[in-house]
Amino acid sequence: MQASKEWRWLQCRTQNRLLVDLGDELQLCTPFRLRQLTADSISSPTFSVEEAEFYQNVFDYLCTYGVWSEAQCCQISLNATATKFHLLPMQAKSWFFSPYTGSDVLCNAVISLESKEMTGECLIVDHDSEASLCVNLTANFKLDENIVLEQFQAIKVLNNRIHPLLVSNKLVRRA
Repeated sequence: MQASKEWRWLQCRTQNRLLVDLGDELQLCTPFRLRQLTADSISSPTFSVEEAEFYQNVFDYLCTYGVWSEAQCCQISLNATATKFHLLPMQAKSWFFSPYTGSDVLCNAVISLESKEMTGECLIVDHDSEASLCVNLTANFKLDENIVLEQFQAIKVLNNRIHPLLVSNKLVRRA
């Protein structure tokens, strides 16, 4: 789905969530509560050129994997755009994840994080030399015995916790 100048960000007080109005009575509800949003979310409801470009780049990148449908790529890309442009800054929560000790060089934005409970797949949407902001792609990603990160929720982690994703395993698992 191509980004459109008609797309708008909406703050739904009933659901306490950020929504994306895609026109034609189609809306996407993000997992982000209103208190998690920047002031720009209120003052700039239109989908900016920068947001549209980021969305399109993520959408095109995800489609190259051949794993997700176009609708899923759209949903992931819209949530990634909301994360990058509308979430308040957050602290890293790396204690949930084991450090990466391998030697493979990380060169993809789709990565793995390994908690004590399970391995989850995430998309890096922003990073610096120390940490990366990620969108969770795994349904019900258990961080520990009591905490579950819902799909498309954001989490920031130190870069030494990021594991490369083995694409061949992913394709076999989803086939």
